[in-house]
Formats: sequence, structure tokens, C-alpha cells
Amino acid sequence: MVSKKESDQKVIKKIESLAKDVINEINKEQNPEVKFPLRGLANVHFDEKEQVIKMGNKTQSRVFFNVGQAKKFMQTFLVAKVLKDLIKQGITTPIRSIYYNSKHVIADTKEETWTDQSESDPIIEDLEVTLNALREELHIRAGAKGAMVGNLTIIDAGDRIDLRKMGSGGWSVPSIVENEIIQFDKCDAEYILFIEKDTIWSRFNEDKFWKKNKCIILHGGGQPPRGVRRLLRRMHEELKLQVYVLVDSDVYGAYIYSVVKQGSINLAFESLRMAVPKARFLGLSAFDFERYNLPKSVVLKLKDVDIKRIKEVMNYPWFQKKEWQKELKYMLKTGVKLELEALSSKNFKFITEEYVPQKIRNKEWLD
Repeated sequence: MVSKKESDQKVIKKIESLAKDVINEINKEQNPEVKFPLRGLANVHFDEKEQVIKMGNKTQSRVFFNVGQAKKFMQTFLVAKVLKDLIKQGITTPIRSIYYNSKHVIADTKEETWTDQSESDPIIEDLEVTLNALREELHIRAGAKGAMVGNLTIIDAGDRIDLRKMGSGGWSVPSIVENEIIQFDKCDAEYILFIEKDTIWSRFNEDKFWKKNKCIILHGGGQPPRGVRRLLRRMHEELKLQVYVLVDSDVYGAYIYSVVKQGSINLAFESLRMAVPKARFLGLSAFDFERYNLPKSVVLKLKDVDIKRIKEVMNYPWFQKKEWQKELKYMLKTGVKLELEALSSKNFKFITEEYVPQKIRNKEWLD
């Protein structure tokens, strides 16, 4: 296991190397330049073999002697210095604090380093990609979003925590979950159930689903944050636990599943550390309305924005499997969507006592 000190030194060396390259160009009387991998849909591809979204080889340059790029060039190294200082001090900070810490009037001018945070955030993202380092490895901390309970004991910053004894709220998943902070100890779980919503997760926790079914239950509060995704990947990889995903029957639920499974376009450069290619989709399925004889009163009509998004998602390479095309086409055909809460029309414990256990037992999932 790489220690935190070793990990930090590795990132510091990358930052220093970036600066040294620019100094060398200046000494050679060349126009200082920094190259960044191009972020976005135009520079990602779906790796069929590894079943993850990856970043391509396209780059963009930022040079100093260019009126349109000089300020961003300066901002890049301003942020790089702040990140290096954070790492050397051994502290973490929210991304907004970096904006305030580096915001000032440039000497002998009336020009400020930043107009607002919308300028500084993309620079941090550029450095993430260029340094090939997770934001968390740059000591940037996000607010906790997501909770977990189940048959696992962890070590969190030196404290032993039994996730079997976390009460109704669960253990709050931090944004930094690397192995120098979080280690896994005693595990009696047979799988992980990732649940889209905290409210549905609470139903599973109250029913002690994790205890009855020997598993771990985890939620991401909607679109799962980076810490939750990274933790899922680590538990799957290190504890050899299958991941099942439970989301609403709409295009956004399907996309949340794909982010867990294949990674996201925005974080394509980190898919191999965040995605779980073997994750399985339990539901809700577009076919569950008829399969479980739910009342018509629980369906929600698709809006124009839903229909447009479904058609976009259907064109993504990672949704080209026959089963997923069938799922999305049926959603369009019926013109409806379902929330997980709709299963409560059967009874409040239907989702925990029948729906999920039956789907896992009968292997009724999508890969």
C-alpha cells in the first residue's frame, strides 16, 4: 500500500516538473507552453474490452505570449502553487477556498486574478488531468454526500468503525477515500447494494436489509459524488464484492447506473479508478410496471426534455447492448417513467422484502 506521504511526494514532483518544463522553455527563449488533455465528449471513447469510458489523445495548448491565453497561463501556475502548498502543509480544503486564497489584485495593476469561481474551477480540472491525479490527491475536499451501513468494519483516519452499528443515519462517506485514509477490516458482506436516493436507502436501513441479506447498502444522494464512486470501486476490487444498482425508471436513473458502471464523460481520465464495469442494474426497469402489476396512478408522464435525453442516451456506445436499447425504446413507447417510491403502492416493505431479494435470487438484472 502506498503511504500518504509517498502519494503526496509523487504529486509534488509532478507539479514541480510542470514548472521546470516551462523554465527550460524560457531559458531557451521559447514561448512557454503547457499542454492539457482536451476534456469533453469530443475526446472520449468507449473501451469495449475494459467496458469503461476513456479519455482520448487530443490536447490543447496554453501559451504565455498570447493575449488571449496569458491570463489563463498565469492562473494555471497560481493554482498549481496553492495545491503544492496544501500538500506540503498536509491539509485539505474545499475547492471554493482555493478561489478565495488565490484571489488578489495583481501587483502594479488593477487586474484581479479571478473574476469569480467559474474561472478557477476549470483550471483545477485542467491540472487534475495534466497531473494525472485525483482531485482528492490534490488535497481538495468536497462536502460529504452519501451514507453507508452493513457488514463491514473500516479504519477511517485511524479510527475503527463498525458499519453494523451506525444507527439510522449511517456512516457519512467522505470525499477522500483513498487507502491511506480508509482501510477495510472485517467484512462479512456478500454484495453491495447501491441505492440512488437517501430516502429509499433509509427504508432499507430501517428494515435492516443489510443484516438479513448479508450485504452493504450505500447511497449517493442522486448522482453519486466522486468519493462514493471511488469507494464503490475499491470495495468491489479489494473485497471482491458484486455491486447491484437500484435507481428510478427514467433516463436519469439509467445514466446514474452507467456512471457507476462505465464512468462519466467529465471524469473519463479517472474511469479506471472509479468505474465498476461488472456492476449490475437491478431496477427499476421500464417493464416493472406491468411485471409487478402496479396501479396506473403511480406512473409519471415523460416530458419533452425526458424524451430528448432518452434519444441522446440511446446513441451512446455504452448503451448499445440489445437489452438496454429494448429498455429505453420501451420507455419511449409507453411514454412513462417510474420512481422507486412507486413500489410502495404494493406495501411499504415490498421493495426490501420482495422486490430486491427476488431480483437478485432470480438473476433478473441488466449488465
